[in-house]
Amino acid sequence: MRRYRTENLRDIVILSHSGAGKTSLGEALLFNAKATTRLGKVLEGNSVLDFEPEEQKRQSSIFSALHTYKWKNIGTMIVDTPGDPNFTSEAILGLKSADNALFVIDAIDSIKPHSENLWGLAGKEGIARICFINKMDRERADFDQVLADISEVFEVKPLVLTLPIGSEEKFAGVVDILKKKAYLYEKDGSGKFSESDVPADMNDTVEEIYSRVVEDLAEVDDALMEKYLEGGELTADELATALSVGLAQGNFLPVLAGSATLNMGVQPLMDFINSSGLSPQQRKLPELSGKGEETRQISASESEMFCGYVFKTMSDPYTGTLSIIRCYSGTLTPDSSVFNSSRDVKERIGTLLQLEGKSQKPLEEVGPGDIFAIAKLKETKTGDTLLGESLEYVLPSPEFPETIMSMAVNPKTKADVEKIMPAMQKLMDEDPVLEVHRDEQTGEFILSGLGQLHIEIAVDRLKRRFGVEVELKTPKVPYKETITGSCRVQGKHKKQTGGHGQYGDCWIKVEPQERGQGFEFVNAIVGGVIPKQYIPAVEKGVVEAMQNGPLTGNPVVDVKITLDFGSYHEVDSSEMAFKIAGSLAFKKAMEECRPILLEPIMNISVMIPEESMGDVMGDLNSRRGKIEGMNARGKYQELKAQVPLAEVLTYAPTLTSMTSGRGTYTMSFSHMEPVPYNIQEKIVAEVKAARDDK
Repeated sequence: MRRYRTENLRDIVILSHSGAGKTSLGEALLFNAKATTRLGKVLEGNSVLDFEPEEQKRQSSIFSALHTYKWKNIGTMIVDTPGDPNFTSEAILGLKSADNALFVIDAIDSIKPHSENLWGLAGKEGIARICFINKMDRERADFDQVLADISEVFEVKPLVLTLPIGSEEKFAGVVDILKKKAYLYEKDGSGKFSESDVPADMNDTVEEIYSRVVEDLAEVDDALMEKYLEGGELTADELATALSVGLAQGNFLPVLAGSATLNMGVQPLMDFINSSGLSPQQRKLPELSGKGEETRQISASESEMFCGYVFKTMSDPYTGTLSIIRCYSGTLTPDSSVFNSSRDVKERIGTLLQLEGKSQKPLEEVGPGDIFAIAKLKETKTGDTLLGESLEYVLPSPEFPETIMSMAVNPKTKADVEKIMPAMQKLMDEDPVLEVHRDEQTGEFILSGLGQLHIEIAVDRLKRRFGVEVELKTPKVPYKETITGSCRVQGKHKKQTGGHGQYGDCWIKVEPQERGQGFEFVNAIVGGVIPKQYIPAVEKGVVEAMQNGPLTGNPVVDVKITLDFGSYHEVDSSEMAFKIAGSLAFKKAMEECRPILLEPIMNISVMIPEESMGDVMGDLNSRRGKIEGMNARGKYQELKAQVPLAEVLTYAPTLTSMTSGRGTYTMSFSHMEPVPYNIQEKIVAEVKAARDDK
């Protein structure tokens, strides 16, 4: 039997920038509904939603957390997401789990860029959006300014449902606009309040806002508008229904206010979620996609085929890997099976679990709208679709931001080297944005993420959960070497040791190729001066020598080698001797052909607010960048440039600083280009010094 019927269920993902008070609001929701016995506080380390050691250490959410509460016969499942842009993937996946997005806006700092980005993502996902203006008790809290910013930045009409009574130290409670009642709160976090009439000095303001709200709600439905224009009073049920319809259509943004840490103004929010928040049945669900153009619509009905989406994977020290799933349709019971259509495998289901912070409770059955967990699925990963039948249909995959920062991770011990890749794979299963690979040229393990903090947290988890210790370093630039001149040289290897000796003799002509042409080997031997069986050995010797150029030890590229003369000994010649001869010839040629260093040039696309354009362009110019163009993208400008990789290895924090966190960028490899001579000299000197130290 299910805990809640689908129509009595609300799924809420809590979103905002870091520090706005998402987790504190989540704690107040749970406490008021008696889902917890005390009002958890992030700064005191007793929050049920921030329970991971890394979160308690930094006093900030890093991972999504789930909980559930019951308020007046309605069950609400909340997904509390981190607000730091480093962990955007948690918010993106959280949007896949919910039908309603609750935006928490700081009454002091208003709407920050990350909230603006999340607003757009929630809109694309097609879920309802609600707003709670938090911290009305703090100094410099400005409710009116936040309303103005909502109109300008979110480009939506704010619909004020609760109005704060006072602000800062004088914040005493809220007025429910539709009920025209004031709620005066205790300031001890208990959530206790007394109901009273609207303060006399607020009557005119409340009447004005009430008229606007009712008119906005009447516009949702023609029948309501007709009744309103004829002077009829809209009932509470009619207003609540209009709120739901308008919310689903995105006609306006319902706005409530309060203080999460003091637990003031939170109960009206809970009542609104109950009466007007969307149930799973009220939202249009995403379509399943099959082969080609085939699609299949699903609905939030228990009689439909089971369809679930895995929006999070986490490792639990007791139950192992947990797959967190949102059920879109159908039902599922323990000890059954599902078909993973993303991977074309069947998975056996054991126990179904309800997650409440770090606690878990078994479930008898799940259905549309339920968010639950299954332990130890063998093949299932984040982003997979689970079906009740073996059909080749999948739910749409989310689009994640590209990684923008990479660091080299050096395992501290030999044991760490052996464990690092399996451990990294588990981290990537949990966080799809993280990327790790081993650079073939430098031999380094490269960990890529959305910023310094993203990478540091991954390293902390490596140590805490898998016992793998690593050091973080700026990755080496994969330089290449090439030549600018031509020459013809001899490579001769002759060694007599008594008995069979070694003899190999070759002449090669070395020439530069056009950039990107790579390596070319030409056999121009005539008259059998070098037997055919030894010619591949000469090429092999050259290729091996090309792996370590004379300037920095980096690979040599874009050269043409022509083997045109040589000699051999009937007894002492061998493949090994000619391989050594080929290597010696190439090394000698590199000294004569004026070698230079090549560096990778990257295409970079930077999305920035217009007011930051001058600073960003100046900074890119100082990094030897070449501006290639600009394009308007709404309120932003897209700046395209080419810049050496060496200059942007740690670009992310600089861009964040210059744009107050509103700038983003993507990079891709373009081509190799000669390093300016003065910079080449410096790089070569540093390499030489490092070799001497060894």
